[in-house]
Amino acid sequence: MFKKILVPTDFSKSSRQALITALKFAQQFNSEIELFHVIEPPRTYSEYTGYYGSLVPADEMEELAVKALDSALAGIEVGDVRLHKKHVSGKPALEIIEKIKEDFDLVIMGCRGYGGNAGAILGSVTQRVLAYSTCPVLVVYSM
Repeated sequence: MFKKILVPTDFSKSSRQALITALKFAQQFNSEIELFHVIEPPRTYSEYTGYYGSLVPADEMEELAVKALDSALAGIEVGDVRLHKKHVSGKPALEIIEKIKEDFDLVIMGCRGYGGNAGAILGSVTQRVLAYSTCPVLVVYSM
């Protein structure tokens, strides 16, 4: 039924709860999980050159993403679930929507994370994924 489950994470409490929920689904349906993080590099703009650039070198961002994905699993029992970790750079909603097209059967994600709408009931990334996903999306609420 659900062979491939995508779990986008921004390392928030909601994302952690979504991962725990996804692991339960994966155990029940013998699914594999992809834990997916989108790095949105901080950007700077120079009026003098008209150039947008990253404040953090790409190799440092890469290293931080790998460590962060490893830490997202801290204290969570994965068991025999096949779990893959992947990260990309870009805009979170757009990258998640593109990732879904890689033949995922289900997306399990938190209701809101560390984005600019921290007080909103449903985060803007989650709203966009719900609007444009080509597969079912389970939104997990966390207090």
